[in-house]
Amino acid sequence: MHQINDQSQYFADAPPTIVPLLVKPHFDALTDEQKLYAHHVSRAAFLGTRIVLRQVSPESEAIFDFILSLQNAYHGYWPNLQKAAGITDQALQDFLNYATQFLGNAGNYKGFGDSKFIPRCPPETIDALASAVPKAKEVLEKSKTSVAAFYATTQQPGLMHLGFPDKGHLSTYYPDSPDITQDEIEQISDFMAEKKLLPENTRLKKNRDGNFRLLIASGLAKPPPEGGDAGPETVFDLSGKLDGKKLELVYGDHIEELAKIALQIKKAGLYAANDRQKQMMDQYAKSFGSGSLNAFKESQKLWVKDIGPMVETNIGFIETYRDPANFRAEWEGLIAMVNKERTQAFQKLVDAAPGMIPKLPWSRDFEKDTFQAPDFTSLEVLTFNGSGIPAGINIPNYNDIRQEIGFKNVSLGNVLSAKAPNEPIPFIHPRDLDVYQANRDQAFEVQVGIHELLGHGTGKLLRETEQGKYNFDISNPPLNPVTNKQIATYYKPGQTWSSVFGGFSASYEECRAECVAMALSCDFSILEIFGFGDGSVDVDDKSGDVLYTGYLSMARAGIAAVEFWDPKSRKWGQAHMQARFSILKTFLDAGEGLATLDYTQDDLSDLTVGLDRGKILTVGRKAVEAYLQKLHVFKCTADYEAGKKLYEEMTHVDDWWATKVRPEVLRRKTPRKVFVQANTVERNGKVELKEYEPTCEGMIQSWAERGV
Repeated sequence: MHQINDQSQYFADAPPTIVPLLVKPHFDALTDEQKLYAHHVSRAAFLGTRIVLRQVSPESEAIFDFILSLQNAYHGYWPNLQKAAGITDQALQDFLNYATQFLGNAGNYKGFGDSKFIPRCPPETIDALASAVPKAKEVLEKSKTSVAAFYATTQQPGLMHLGFPDKGHLSTYYPDSPDITQDEIEQISDFMAEKKLLPENTRLKKNRDGNFRLLIASGLAKPPPEGGDAGPETVFDLSGKLDGKKLELVYGDHIEELAKIALQIKKAGLYAANDRQKQMMDQYAKSFGSGSLNAFKESQKLWVKDIGPMVETNIGFIETYRDPANFRAEWEGLIAMVNKERTQAFQKLVDAAPGMIPKLPWSRDFEKDTFQAPDFTSLEVLTFNGSGIPAGINIPNYNDIRQEIGFKNVSLGNVLSAKAPNEPIPFIHPRDLDVYQANRDQAFEVQVGIHELLGHGTGKLLRETEQGKYNFDISNPPLNPVTNKQIATYYKPGQTWSSVFGGFSASYEECRAECVAMALSCDFSILEIFGFGDGSVDVDDKSGDVLYTGYLSMARAGIAAVEFWDPKSRKWGQAHMQARFSILKTFLDAGEGLATLDYTQDDLSDLTVGLDRGKILTVGRKAVEAYLQKLHVFKCTADYEAGKKLYEEMTHVDDWWATKVRPEVLRRKTPRKVFVQANTVERNGKVELKEYEPTCEGMIQSWAERGV
């Protein structure tokens, strides 16, 4: 049995990189009604915190309550608690660092990486803090959470990473079910698809007798009188490999939280800007109350049609990254204000999109019949609750809505621009540092814009829509540009992209979108849209600097990515970083001196990435487009076998990367940002914004005052 001998790789960041999510000028510009609308949806988002904690680990909710009990007992004056507990300055700081990272990730596993992090202070520190605050001690005792739960599972190293329980990892999407298998999870997913029962707001539990319970998140303990999404039945006989077993639908998972959330959503509806927003809030309330994902899909259709609102919101069980099977989704809530000035550039990109899509390396057979121009806005985030804050979003994730109605793109401006002072930048050569620092924000904005709009926004899934009906010519199927033969695979009725490609679908799709960004950022007319250059090709002017920095940033991220690959399980823990590693390999495999890994020391302590600026438009773009074409066509044609083989090859970590590069990446890794977010407070029908200091104490205070 493997044991964890060196726990240092799991230590909490010291110190964490704490940045404020600055939003006051944008919030202050809202009307009183808009502020009330934003306030109630923000409250709904934060009331889902305990849902996220339960989706992370069995102990996360108790640790959350433990931290806040300490804060509340001494009103945030930590030196007094330190004195009462009899701990050292260093022990207190270690605990505050851990608590800050915990709150920034909504749990004790990294929101970006899915590995557990542990306090640097010894267990005696946690014991001493608990002894000094009876309420904190009671929290641990009532929940049967031992102090050991804060620390490494040394005898079971697999539990330090989220993943399939039968592979030795942890996933509370399958609670109290250590022997549930990946195959059983997939079998039940297929059964749910047959019954048209969507999985995003569910958890799956395997009973001791071998039967299964599907826990449905809802504010009611019973299905509605008219029946749930699968009809009035709540117990089903399973078939196939699970013949003889039963699946029971159990309503009321997270019942207290969702009842409160539904109430806040109804209050928000009173201040909606238009009928469409009001209807959207009604459908949200119905979904969170009854557990209906059909109602949630209706909310998303209305959301897509709600073009250009001053206050943008989206809330629910959205992204499936953290479920190892990529079926079940984490609770998430976004509330933000539109930045009109930055939105203009994104709107120009939307306008240019129909002319850009034909430049991608596939024929019209593999593209939607018409490009439905989405709403694309730059937002200043008031609230983003979940395990981490992305830089951009392209939703909804339901392909039928995307293809029939459309989708929205958002770029989160105050997330993109948030920086800590004097951030180190590993793996960039000193000769490139000035150009990199001067252009990385602009390059990232270009990358995010293309990634969300033309990455996630492109592609047509070739499918049999119902028995005998197809969305392509089955009598003369399209030519596969990878094989030069007619396509032989497609999606069958009831199948979705994630149900076919399963556990690696999220990372694969992120990789496809990143490749689109790398390919189209070579187009200088796109760079001009963002305000760089005049559209003419010049790799040495400002637009060339932005392009170069974008490729350099991707290559650097590819090196840093191996932090998120676990050598024991040989498993990737973060979808985007797995994708970026494969793109760096694409650069390196392209040859002709496009990209190099440069070092003179045997221990790689001076490792940097080298990139030939003059070869990006030729060698670089050609290599990226060849890889992108395969990713895209395999996705469009449901070619799971070819897609799996390709992606496993491109994300394979060999011994040199594992034993030479990864230790150096860990040595030089920089803490990921955690954001201190504001709170909204309603007094006498008016809403005030309260912001907090970007410190450990400020982060903890902000959460204590949320009262969730």
